Amino acid sequence: MTVDVLVRGGRVVTGSDVFESAVAIKGDRIVAIGPESLLPPAARVIDAAGKYVLPGLIDCHLHVGPEYDDWTTAPIAAARTGLTTLVPFVVAEEGEALPTAFARLREEAEARSVLDFGFHFILDHEPRILDGISEAFRLGVTSFKLFMTYKKRGKRMVSDEFIAKTMERLAALGGICQLHCENGDVLCYLEDKAIAEGRTAPTDFPPTCPDWTEEEAINRAVLIARLTGCPAYVVHLSTRVGLERIKRAQAEGQKVWTETCPQYLLLTDTEMERWGPFAKIGPPLRPADGPDRAALWEGSAGGYIATVASDHAPRVPAVKEPGRKNIFVDPEGKPIPFGAPSLETLVPLTYSEGVVKRGLPITWLARVLAENPARIFGLYPKKGVIRPGADADLTIWDPDPAWTIQKSHHLGIAGFTPYEGWQVRGRAWMTLVRGQVMLTPTGELEQKPGYGRYLACEGPRPPLGGAAR
Repeated sequence: MTVDVLVRGGRVVTGSDVFESAVAIKGDRIVAIGPESLLPPAARVIDAAGKYVLPGLIDCHLHVGPEYDDWTTAPIAAARTGLTTLVPFVVAEEGEALPTAFARLREEAEARSVLDFGFHFILDHEPRILDGISEAFRLGVTSFKLFMTYKKRGKRMVSDEFIAKTMERLAALGGICQLHCENGDVLCYLEDKAIAEGRTAPTDFPPTCPDWTEEEAINRAVLIARLTGCPAYVVHLSTRVGLERIKRAQAEGQKVWTETCPQYLLLTDTEMERWGPFAKIGPPLRPADGPDRAALWEGSAGGYIATVASDHAPRVPAVKEPGRKNIFVDPEGKPIPFGAPSLETLVPLTYSEGVVKRGLPITWLARVLAENPARIFGLYPKKGVIRPGADADLTIWDPDPAWTIQKSHHLGIAGFTPYEGWQVRGRAWMTLVRGQVMLTPTGELEQKPGYGRYLACEGPRPPLGGAAR
């Protein structure tokens, strides 16, 4: 017997262990893990000495589409950083049924993506769209996102009744409901009040989104999820008080999981002074002297926060720039959009700031960027793990390089990074996607757009929990 690829000499990392081993690959699957001397000869041998061999890393929260980086740019940018799978949010067009939108989006993504991908659907407050959930679920879309805020963005903000109806359907199907948790009515009131009082500078934005509005919305989401029996996933958690409510739900045995993002772990509202409207994200960056960043790091290390994701939502500078004069609306009254680039910094910052600087184990990285996203969003054990039978997706990580984050190295449309000048350690040395080399040690991609495959997702499995240390 022979195999196609043997990755030798590295330290294999799972969500719970690190061990010296070789990984044998035949076709697009991992077929064996063990001492090199006991594995079959291979047509190609990759020497990963001195490096970590991680499961292929996953970004489970990003936005791809006409307003953002497209299906060519985003996957290429992601692949260059060590990611191997993307699960972005997508939206049906006005009047479009979910199955029709799915077919359109799948065709576009399969033609252009260099990485494997799944979908999360965003549902606007449009009752008719609920009729397509069952068919979308059959097609492999099992996670749906609702916004509890953004009242001024068309039908984006949904009512509690709509949340209950959506969750009821998803519970019956075995899916999961994702929620952007902020009290949209209160945020709208505070924004209008700030505008009326002339408080429209970029630094006036964060105070219109107090921390308790996240906690209050999380509380409603948790209670409606308990009522309907639906698993719930709170996206981009940003506050200590919100985390405490989630921990309580978890302690009571509820299937409530959450993610946070590097921007909430690392940045503060002082970025509004430097970047102005380019740092306007939702939820906002929290106070520099507040308890939130420390609480989120502790929550992730403790296993209460299951994943780390980018919430990549870049915008072209022209639509952000008017926010320097009025952070809320442009001269025509159109809202200044939320969102910032974060896809190309997700992996290096998570490793450098979490593992190197704060001493979290490398198994934590495999947990929050691979196994837990795969478990929660129905890709496990096909993705997110190194085990026989899994897709041969590997991120081989070199812990040694020291380098500086610079926008000039990025591909996205945003034209800036809030981490400009950050010093980081570690870099993706090589990746494999379904047994084929994607990222090479020279930083090139061996596969072309169209290599990526659509991933039909199943229902959620509980993520790995407990302390990471």
